[in-house]
Amino acid sequence: MTIDEAPSTPEHGSPPPSPWRSARFRLFFTARSTSLLGDGMLMVSLTTAVLGAGYGAGGVGYALAAWMAPIVVLVLFGGVLADRFTPQVMMVGADVVRMVAMLTLAVLLITTDIRLWHIMALLALSGAATAMFQPGLASLVPQVAEDIQRANALLRVSEAICTLLGPGLAGLLVAYWDVAGSFVVIAAAYALSALGLAPLRKLGTARDEGNDPLWQRLATGWHEFRSRSWLWGVIAIWAVYGLFVFGPALPLGAALLTEQHGAGGYGWIASADGAGTIVGGLLGMRVRPRRPLVAGACAMFFFSLNPLAPALGWSFTITAVTGVVAGCGFAFWGVMWATSVQTHIPLAVLSRVSAYDVAGSIMVIPLGRALAGPAADAYGADRVLLFSSVVGLVCIAAMLCVPAIRALTRTPGHPAPPAASTVPAVPAQGG
Repeated sequence: MTIDEAPSTPEHGSPPPSPWRSARFRLFFTARSTSLLGDGMLMVSLTTAVLGAGYGAGGVGYALAAWMAPIVVLVLFGGVLADRFTPQVMMVGADVVRMVAMLTLAVLLITTDIRLWHIMALLALSGAATAMFQPGLASLVPQVAEDIQRANALLRVSEAICTLLGPGLAGLLVAYWDVAGSFVVIAAAYALSALGLAPLRKLGTARDEGNDPLWQRLATGWHEFRSRSWLWGVIAIWAVYGLFVFGPALPLGAALLTEQHGAGGYGWIASADGAGTIVGGLLGMRVRPRRPLVAGACAMFFFSLNPLAPALGWSFTITAVTGVVAGCGFAFWGVMWATSVQTHIPLAVLSRVSAYDVAGSIMVIPLGRALAGPAADAYGADRVLLFSSVVGLVCIAAMLCVPAIRALTRTPGHPAPPAASTVPAVPAQGG
């Protein structure tokens, strides 16, 4: 099958073909994987560069804030532009900008006495490009694979593997080559992502050819978002979860686990969590519950083990096992959630709705991490993490109490779009 051909429609009652049979999906998967590998390398490379330039831990925090702030501020506009100009155009452009930013950073590290503002400016540019890249992901998946759930599961497995390999690869490059060289490799990863996405330019998409102003397009996305109580219900609860669970769990958990099991032990525990994420993605390929959000939420109950283990000081073995179980639950939820969004939201507004999803999910996490330190100083890190574990259980229970979330069922997904440059909007299927 060529890139321009639409996937064949399976016979009634037969399972959809594997995503691997689609040349479109193989290109998309390759592009997404290389992009994720670059993202996974960024933290280690950035930290090494900032510390090596003499700006200390505070400089690392400023650089990360410079990268994160544009994502939070601009991601909604990224969704509007992806629906206006097609996700593929925005994502290729974003990859090119990120590639240029990383190459420029590498050149500055080699040729000049780099300043913190140089790093912050380039990271802000990369963050702005990421805000343009991220919303389009959800819109492309239904167009490159008929089996949307299996496609999301494969992408989740890829994300877990790249998250595990990225920091290690960056560490090896920094140790045996040069920190500037690690940024060159990150730039190459973004370049490969752009090359993988470029052949998808002839995809049939739900491109919006209207002349509505930007604010009206944002309003349309907001209307689609708030008109589905299952959608905004999950995001509202997820915001609380991000503030009280995701926010404190990483910094305080890392500190306690390092204190309890040493740096090496913490590394193995983090790897166990990543292995669990891979297992959860593989389960997402095989298990097809009739009510995906209910099944995914039940799996997320296990994520409360993540902050609970360091809070109670469990042994290394038990903590590693809980990491596998927690990672598995989180990945399975991710597959169920992504599939539900992509099969219930019209393609014409899917990027905008996805942008509201991303914004609502990530906006409060930096606040939760900022408050984690003062809360730990006041009450103790173990008590804060114990509170996080309890809040996590309460949030998931509250999610299951929302009738619209419980009632959401599987759908056959979007039909394969024609190869023309525009298609009519797909009618809403749920909400």
